[in-house]
Amino acid sequence: MATTDVPGANGKISEQLDAVVIRFCGDSGDGMQLAGTQFTNVSAVFGNDVSTLPDFPAEIRAPAGTLGGVSGFQICFSSSDIYTPGDEVDTLVAMNPAALKTNVADLKRGGTLIVNEDAFEKSNLTKAGYDSNPLDDEESLAAYQVQKVPMTSLTRDAVAELGLSPREAERCKNFFAMGLVYWLYQRDATPTEEWVKSKFAKKPELVEANLKALQAGYNFGITTEAMTVHYRVDPAELPPGKYRKVTGNEAIAFGFVTAATLAGKKLFYGGYPITPASDILHELSKLKNFNVVTFQAEDEIAAITSVVGASYAGDLAITASSGPGIALKGEGMGLGAIMELPMVIVDVQRGGPSTGLPTKTEQSDLYMCMFGRNGDCPLPLVAPASPADCFHMAQEAMRIAVEFMTPVMLLSDGYIANGAEPWQIPEMSSLKPIKVSHEKRQKDGEQFMPYLRDEKKARPWVVPGTPGCEHRVGGLEKSDVTGNVDYSPQNHQYMTTLRANKIAGIADFIPEQEVEGPESGDLLVISWGGTYGAVRTAVKHSIKEGLSVAHAHLRYLNPFPKNLGDVIKNYKKVLIPELNTGQLRMIIRGTYLADAVGLNKVQGKPFLISEVKQKIREVIEDK
Repeated sequence: MATTDVPGANGKISEQLDAVVIRFCGDSGDGMQLAGTQFTNVSAVFGNDVSTLPDFPAEIRAPAGTLGGVSGFQICFSSSDIYTPGDEVDTLVAMNPAALKTNVADLKRGGTLIVNEDAFEKSNLTKAGYDSNPLDDEESLAAYQVQKVPMTSLTRDAVAELGLSPREAERCKNFFAMGLVYWLYQRDATPTEEWVKSKFAKKPELVEANLKALQAGYNFGITTEAMTVHYRVDPAELPPGKYRKVTGNEAIAFGFVTAATLAGKKLFYGGYPITPASDILHELSKLKNFNVVTFQAEDEIAAITSVVGASYAGDLAITASSGPGIALKGEGMGLGAIMELPMVIVDVQRGGPSTGLPTKTEQSDLYMCMFGRNGDCPLPLVAPASPADCFHMAQEAMRIAVEFMTPVMLLSDGYIANGAEPWQIPEMSSLKPIKVSHEKRQKDGEQFMPYLRDEKKARPWVVPGTPGCEHRVGGLEKSDVTGNVDYSPQNHQYMTTLRANKIAGIADFIPEQEVEGPESGDLLVISWGGTYGAVRTAVKHSIKEGLSVAHAHLRYLNPFPKNLGDVIKNYKKVLIPELNTGQLRMIIRGTYLADAVGLNKVQGKPFLISEVKQKIREVIEDK
């Protein structure tokens, strides 16, 4: 919905919108991630609800101007609650022909297309696969409001007096694009200006150049006769509190540091760099003043075994990786499971198998995380629903690990990890405590029993060197209570069942499954992980259209909430949208004998709201 005001003093009309989707796209070196991040920051400071989708190539630096080298950043900002970065793009900023070719199909009819016409020269057109300049083809772009802006030359003119090299001057053009879009959507550039001054404090010439380019873009919007309308999106009515923009990886790091603080323990992170999980290590390395120790190992196996060692030493221990690294960590996770030590393993999923799609999202590691260790080795699995939810679920994963003395897996994905949204910073007093108890010195004459269990079947956690608490550890099968090595058939049967029952018993200590929508009806849509936003929005729209549909989003994947089976029975049909070929659907069918239908997508992209809505209607209307 839009409302139009009368023209202002400069002759420009201002229209009010409820929500807008913008995408910046260009070469990897064009600064599109920076442009999108800064637009997100200014919108969050303004008070809009925001949701983002960064999209960048797997190559560190693909050949400039090629289709494979296009980097993009999509942001939806709104005056009301939103849960996705949007389906269709309202404004597309394309810095070169390759960016236009790979992104224009997502621009909605009547949308604004802003192109850097300086980049549409012969060599770039050839590299993008164009036989002729698409900007000269009025018919192919007739569906859009095309704004051809000579960004490169205007940027050079804006910084000409600063004596920069042509390359340095051209690199400021992303700030020109930002300034123009800031004008188009009436954004206050102050947060960006402050960021520039801080980021380039040691290079005052770059501070001045970027600020001049930013202002030049803004001024272009004011003075050009080609753009007669600009827009405003009012702040969202968010609950009172202090907010900041947060990505999923940042929230995971903050969540674990908070968990360690609540427990009064040191946090140890042992990891090996891998996309898209590396930012967790980067963020934690900045937080050493919170009693955080980070260790970059030589490989994934060293990383997981360092975490086993840190946990044995009495620290809260975590690691993070993506699919290929999780595969390598399997034996180490099994060691943690048979030793019954608390630790958290984060899997930030990406497209696979093998190296697969390193920078694209997917949910195809569920089978591996559920079953991918030798022997019968069940582990608890939890999954956040959104970037901000990572903060809570990181704490929940650590709480389960400590209370039940077990490794826990936290399943994020590339969409959640790199996406951003507003996060209300909580008061520490409002957070659930994490209680850590270490076995104390034994009384004279008492024998310590390392596998003597409490009501949750958790064994004692002993800090090495505690007098009287010496005991064996290792990967060989143990006898319950004493912890002695025991190869007997009956003992192995008993211990295997005991470990499985301990994990299954976690269901008694996690929240029951909630449902959004009617408590019974024609269709239940079950989602997990990063599909939450698209599914929630699609179900809300479908309910408004009169369909009998409800939504259950799973944050606990092993064990499932104990009432999930009863919830499923209340609906005639079950639909499970996943960014894989049907992994949760198979588990749900096997566990509850529910004839679930799948909506499956493995394109390295999240679901569109429209895709889920269409499938909901199809399943309900299929008699």
